Amino acid sequence: MKSFWNMLRRYVSPYGKYLWGSVLMNMLSAVFNIFSFALIIPVLKIIFQMDQTVYEFMPWGSEDFMKVLGNNFNWFVNEYNTIHGPVITLVSLSAVMIAMTALKTACYFGSTAVMVPLRTGIVRDLRMQIYNKILSLPLGFFSQERKGDIIARMSGDVQEVENSITGSLDMLIKNPILIVIYLATLIAISWKLTLFVLVFAPLMIWLMGIIGRNLKKKSTEAQALWSDTMSQVEETLGGLRVIKAFLAEKVMGIRFGKVTDAMRRKNARVATRQALAHPVSEFLGTVMICIVLCFGGALIVGDNAFIDAPTFIYFMTILYSIIQPIKDLSKAAYGIPKGLASMERIDRILNADNSIRESEGAREIEEFGSSIRFDAVNFSYEPGRQILHDINLEIKKGQTIAIVGASGGGKSTLVDLIPRFYDVDSGCISIDGIPISEFKIDSLRSLMGNVNQEPILFNDTIFNNIAFGVEGASEQQVIEAAKIANAHEFIMEKEEGYQTNVGDRGCKLSGGQRQRISIARAVLKNPPILILDEATAALDTESERAVQEALDRLMHSRTTIAIAHRLSTIKDADEIIVIDEGRIVERGRHDELIAKGGYYRKLHDMQAL
Repeated sequence: MKSFWNMLRRYVSPYGKYLWGSVLMNMLSAVFNIFSFALIIPVLKIIFQMDQTVYEFMPWGSEDFMKVLGNNFNWFVNEYNTIHGPVITLVSLSAVMIAMTALKTACYFGSTAVMVPLRTGIVRDLRMQIYNKILSLPLGFFSQERKGDIIARMSGDVQEVENSITGSLDMLIKNPILIVIYLATLIAISWKLTLFVLVFAPLMIWLMGIIGRNLKKKSTEAQALWSDTMSQVEETLGGLRVIKAFLAEKVMGIRFGKVTDAMRRKNARVATRQALAHPVSEFLGTVMICIVLCFGGALIVGDNAFIDAPTFIYFMTILYSIIQPIKDLSKAAYGIPKGLASMERIDRILNADNSIRESEGAREIEEFGSSIRFDAVNFSYEPGRQILHDINLEIKKGQTIAIVGASGGGKSTLVDLIPRFYDVDSGCISIDGIPISEFKIDSLRSLMGNVNQEPILFNDTIFNNIAFGVEGASEQQVIEAAKIANAHEFIMEKEEGYQTNVGDRGCKLSGGQRQRISIARAVLKNPPILILDEATAALDTESERAVQEALDRLMHSRTTIAIAHRLSTIKDADEIIVIDEGRIVERGRHDELIAKGGYYRKLHDMQAL
């Protein structure tokens, strides 16, 4: 339970007022319940004409409080019965019992309703915390995690926390209060009979504990299988074109079926074990009631009774009332391990290490002055598999630097190091002579605009996709950016113009249109440093021409780092860097490299063929 209390300390503290409200409402509910059932005693005595005692009013404080309270209550009922008669007295007592019950149920409802803001607040806080953590984690984290698994933790695991932990929290507050108050009442009625009842409590708790063992472990395994399911759904949605093209629907169906069958079996075991809670507690409670009924009944029938029949019935009513909180508490005891299993999976994201950190006293960088330098830079995604080897490079302000080479050679990795998507293993990258690790990350990345091979658009309007990341962008600014990117014409052909929704990942637009929207976004940001990662590689000739014209406008008067497979697009670059297996093997202008007859010439000739 230690992890459970730690979880409560982390997330419940902002909602403390709701907890105290629930405690107050539950206490009032229990008190009203006790007093409503207490009316059973005088009702039974009047119906069966059992009480011939003559009561005298006792001054408050003259004796034990409970004794005075009981005596004066009986005195009042007898006086009322004498004046109004037994029928009116029964009706009056019944009316009081109804009023007490109404107050009890109102407080019971209030105790549940006051917990709703706490439950929903914790779930919202959890989701926001996970989402913000996802945004803050470096790209390297996601290269080793499945997107479907992360989605499962944010949806299924958070939902399980809500159902199992925050749902149990209400029971954990309410039931101990009810149990303590009802137990105190039982002791006040008859401590001897209560002591007899308590003999069975340890046995009941032990039997319930047997059922709850290993529930957390099985729940963890079930949630892991849920993550596998979500991962396969995510892969299927992203690869439907390939699945249909290769007639792999049946194969994917079988693959998905294996995971869902395994999850069904695991969930069935968890649900079966959890379902035992109610019937077992019901059975044990009934056994205890029957034993006490036989024991107390034998005492009343015999000559050594220390409790009268109406009081015994009241005792049994309160004893039966205490059974339900115990059953609810057992449900909470089974629900919490399931929630904790999900919380552990969530914590793997929340506690994930963020290797990209700002140094103490990190400074702002307001403008790009002279150059970007790579000095003996080495990098690897994982130990023992080095990607970049001893990279030395200077990119001067206003230059266009092209990076070419075979796929997997480290081109994209090299440019990803500049905005600190990853940190170098050794060596240094500096801007204007200052290591980039000394700059604030937001400030560093504000200098750069990216246009990637696969344009990333969001399921929103064209206007919002162009204005993405630029606060307060006006309509005129967006239109001007679209014109520079050769996008304004096709946008205006759309029925809703700039308010046209582009669909999921821009699926309602062609590849060339998506790329031009992406370029317009970079134009609007107006960065001094531009990073182009094979921006035209996936386009047809006509689209490439339109996009290349837009890129030429965008590159004008900016420092540009362009990764290219099509060498024809970078002939006019100030310097071409040729990378092979993570090393710079050649560098120079296009004509110089052709004349050398080396690796670049080989790439050029292959494309010419």
